Amino acid sequence: MNGFLTLFYKELLRFWKVGFQTLFAPMLSTLLYLLIFSHVLEERAQIYPSVTYTVFLIPGLVMMAMLQNAFANSSSSLIQSTVSGNHIFMLLSPLSYQEIFTAYVLASVVRGLIVGLGIYVVAVGFFELPLYSFAWIIAFALMGTALLGALGIIAGIWAEKFEHLAALQNFAILPLTFLSGVFYTISSLPSFWRGLSYLNPFFYMVDGFRYGFFHSSDVSPYLSLGILMVCFLAVSWWTLRMLKAGYKIRK
Repeated sequence: MNGFLTLFYKELLRFWKVGFQTLFAPMLSTLLYLLIFSHVLEERAQIYPSVTYTVFLIPGLVMMAMLQNAFANSSSSLIQSTVSGNHIFMLLSPLSYQEIFTAYVLASVVRGLIVGLGIYVVAVGFFELPLYSFAWIIAFALMGTALLGALGIIAGIWAEKFEHLAALQNFAILPLTFLSGVFYTISSLPSFWRGLSYLNPFFYMVDGFRYGFFHSSDVSPYLSLGILMVCFLAVSWWTLRMLKAGYKIRK
């Protein structure tokens, strides 16, 4: 396990050494979302009884930040290796493709959780946020960040330059997170758009994570967690196949 631990430690150091960019910057941008939307909609929208819009918004923003940063961590690491051509050092090491996969995903989970925890700590300093089930919160936080970490590996391997990765983030990851119920509940949407929301796996991450705080959700948390587990297994299987075959890595 020494090789796995070394790669995992290297991935942790990679984002920790530039923490202002990889940790504090996303915390600040997410808190700005909270400040702006709470100021504009606090008196105009109420989702759950006795729950203000700002309090409703906090779990969604926390999950959104965790997902985006988990994806960014693994994808940016691999695209940097592609551009600089240092994949060879990983390939020459006695690491199995399972160890490579696990190290990248775990590092993505750690970064996502640190960002989410930072936003939560700041938010609860100003707002009283209920907490129904810590177990559900942790389950969806881990599953969501692990899934996006695995997706980030696929994106980082597929992309040949930073523009490819930026396009994927701007036209896929960002819209899916924004349209996942972060700023609203899908029960308020027309039937057509509500049906489309059920096809968005990001919705189940946000909805289940929010259930851990409010004991209320648009779908059953058991169903949401089951869907995410299936998605994670499918994405992990595909990622492991790419790593085993050396797709776009062994050149």
